[in-house]
Amino acid sequence: MSTPTTTGTTTKQEDLRSRMPNPLPYVPELAEVGEGLHKVLRNGAISPTTISLLQLRAGQILGSTYFTIRETNNLRGIGESEERITAVATWHDATYFTDAERVALALVEAVLTPNPSGERVPDELYAKASAHYDDKAMWTLIMAIAHIGFFAPAALIAKPIPGMPPGQNYSEQEGHTA
Repeated sequence: MSTPTTTGTTTKQEDLRSRMPNPLPYVPELAEVGEGLHKVLRNGAISPTTISLLQLRAGQILGSTYFTIRETNNLRGIGESEERITAVATWHDATYFTDAERVALALVEAVLTPNPSGERVPDELYAKASAHYDDKAMWTLIMAIAHIGFFAPAALIAKPIPGMPPGQNYSEQEGHTA
């Protein structure tokens, strides 16, 4: 893999490369699974803003530049303010989020952060979430978190190119065989 060239301290977008090629030629079934998850996220039970907020937080927790940039761009695209986007990292004490958004952010943190002293999602957190979301919305939230969990290994191991649209976020690789 070549090293990206830099201008000053910034790598040019066109010089970025993924570690691995596009997975679809190797595992075409992935497209069907991915589309199923995306369909759930678009079912209307949860706002696209809430989904992107919780997925941005997941990207931050996982240390995934790909997810963090993707969801930041998604939030900008739907008109979210820079203050709200930036405050996701410190949502606990930020005043920019609704109670329903806060519980979604708390759920993704609970699922993705080990809790050595007990359950990751305690009854109290579940009760707060179910006070804001009906059963369909709760399942949609769960699937929004599952979506990140499903794609996290690809983001962290294969390292798709941050900021590139799906289908264009993997470099052609030489020397890789199945």
